Amino acid sequence: MNKNRVKGTAKQAEGAVKEGLGKLTGDKSLEVEGKVQKVYGQTRDDLRKA
Repeated sequence: MNKNRVKGTAKQAEGAVKEGLGKLTGDKSLEVEGKVQKVYGQTRDDLRKA
């Protein structure tokens, strides 16, 4: 497995946790941070495919 794919998947998972926690606690900042991390992870994963 490619190093970028692992890091991208890890960022996506971390972002999903932060987003969910932000929604649960009503912390919009944490929710947005999680969404940004998920997109970063997806982008990193997509770059691996290119």
